[in-house]
Amino acid sequence: MNQSADVDLPSDWEDGDAPDPDRKKGRRAALIALGLVAALVLGVGLVIGGYLNSLRSSYEKRSVVEITRGASDGERPEDTAGQNFLLLGSDKRSEEEAAASGVTGQRSDVMMLVHVAGDGETVYVTSFPRDLYVEIPGHGRDRINAALAFGGLSLAVTTVENYTGVPIDHVALIDFEGIQGLVDTLGGIDVQVPMTFEADGVQFTEGTQSMDGAEALTFVRQRKQFADGDFQRNRNQQAVLKGIADKLISADTLSDPGKLADTVDSISPYLTTDDGLTASSMVQLGLSLRSIRSGDLYFLSVPHGGPTTTSGGASVVATDEEAMDVLREALRTDDMGTYYAQYAGAY
Repeated sequence: MNQSADVDLPSDWEDGDAPDPDRKKGRRAALIALGLVAALVLGVGLVIGGYLNSLRSSYEKRSVVEITRGASDGERPEDTAGQNFLLLGSDKRSEEEAAASGVTGQRSDVMMLVHVAGDGETVYVTSFPRDLYVEIPGHGRDRINAALAFGGLSLAVTTVENYTGVPIDHVALIDFEGIQGLVDTLGGIDVQVPMTFEADGVQFTEGTQSMDGAEALTFVRQRKQFADGDFQRNRNQQAVLKGIADKLISADTLSDPGKLADTVDSISPYLTTDDGLTASSMVQLGLSLRSIRSGDLYFLSVPHGGPTTTSGGASVVATDEEAMDVLREALRTDDMGTYYAQYAGAY
């Protein structure tokens, strides 16, 4: 099997090695993350040798942008231990919504900061309420999801970097329409539904429910059925992301080159990344995270206050700076394990 010249395999990954049957299933797995979306979310594939070129061609169907900082954006946070990825999921605004809000273009209805621990053994996925009221460089205080509409991926990255105090290594945006194709390519996913409800003609029943792409997309869009609205929607988006990750990391997917290629091919047309998130860098990332399983993914939310109203009458979500400082320190010091143990489910 030929290896690509620009991919450095680690010392414990030798070409031709026979898999050890006593190792965890899916030893050759890679973390395939989504920016959904929530999605939501982003999808990337890992393949070695002969599969690499075909996956590279599929992956290159994505859109690529350069991430820059403007003069008014301030200094970028200093590098820290571990890696940080920003995953965004967007839903294009209808003309009516754009007219009502005054914001046109895409909005990041899903925003997740993915922190990969420095040892590569755990991954922490932290969701932001889309209406979190923060400082957006050059635009004053506004809902955090407006950053994408105001200034594209660069401004979204800058806004999150300034707010969290840690640098974003890479960013990926997926259009919501890509979620449906991804889930269907995987043959459906299992999702934990928090309560029984109906939406757009689809019945969701409390407990684990198998969903196809259309059902998953309907599920992640709902908020009015829940007492805590967008906050539950964030948790639902994380549940779909977990279902996708479970399926992607499974031996059935990663051992099937055809399914893996179809998966990357289905998501790439709906995917936008920074120009540094190349096919080669994705392979290297996958190799570094090959021991990750779905049980090593931890989901939480950024600290926040309750719903509030701005002086202009807009409904937003207040920040909690004191609690946020604790998360900032955990991210900076790569101590998310301790933070998760203390604050999981607090927000």
